[in-house]
Order: sequence, then structure tokens, then C-alpha cells
Amino acid sequence: MDRFEIRIAGFGGQGIVTIGRILGAAFTVLDGYNSVNTQSYGPESRGGACRSEVVVSEGEINYPYVRKADIFVSLSQLSFDTYIKEVKEGGKLLIDPRAVKLKPGCDLYEVFKIPAMELAYDVGSVKYQNSVILGALYPLIKNIVKESSLRQALSENVPEKTKAVNLKAFEKGKEYIQTHYDL
Repeated sequence: MDRFEIRIAGFGGQGIVTIGRILGAAFTVLDGYNSVNTQSYGPESRGGACRSEVVVSEGEINYPYVRKADIFVSLSQLSFDTYIKEVKEGGKLLIDPRAVKLKPGCDLYEVFKIPAMELAYDVGSVKYQNSVILGALYPLIKNIVKESSLRQALSENVPEKTKAVNLKAFEKGKEYIQTHYDL
């Protein structure tokens, strides 16, 4: 694998940065790839358009930012409108349809609609939507990361008292995408 780019975006407070940190740990520490994780900071990190990017490669990474995302996860309309132009034609979009309305031209991408907020409520709280998204992401990246690596990175990056429910949310997301899409 030469270079694979993932951008996760939404509002600050949705766990966007946590998803990027977990992906980076799974790719690098656990699966042995080179990866770089960058996040937005400043006033947009709480309430505005927040983003986390992961670039992964078997080789050296000379530029740490997403140029054209292979996968774009969007959990807010603002983030979708801001970053959709930076997705590769044929790339994958993973959106929560309650939060994001597709625009004309999205037929250039493979779209996966995951009701992350609803699935998170099913496990106890909307605050677990990032773990739902991580689970839904897994089938899209299973050729470059082990599920056990994602689960371990998730467990190591959430509070001890929430590990079980975060893993349950991960499973909900994975089951949803596998049930509703031919993956």
C-alpha cells in the first residue's frame, strides 16, 4: 500500500479526534504501518467544524495531511460541505443521514449511510457514536487493519469504565454496515 487517506469530520465534541487517534494507533503501533494523525485545533475544536486525518502507508510519509481522501466520514452538514471537495472520485463516504444531506455530484462516490446517533442511543448514549463509526469503518479498511487491532486501540483510548459499552457500540456499527451493504 503506497498511501491511504482517511478524513473524519464533524462538530467538536463528537469524538472525531478520538477516532483518528484510535485509527493511528491501530495502523502504526499494532499493525506496523507508518501513519500520521493530524487534527484541527483552536476555536473549531468545540462546536465548529472539527476534523481528524489519518494517512497510512507501508513506506515513508512525506506529507502528513490528506490531499484527496480515500474515505471521508462526516457527522455534520458543515463538515460535509467544507470537505467533500477533497475526496477522491470513487472514494467512500460514510455519513449519518440524520446529520448530513448529500449534494448533487455525490454519485461520484460510494456512499454508506450509518445512523450513528440512533445506534449509539441503542447502547446507552449519543456519546458513543464515534465507536459506532469506528465499527462501521472497519469493513471498509479491513484489508489494511486487523479488527483485533482496532478493538485493542479502542480499549486503550477510552476510560476503563466505558470500555464494554464502547466495544458494544463498535460491534453495532460493524453489524449495521455489514447487514445493509454488500461488504
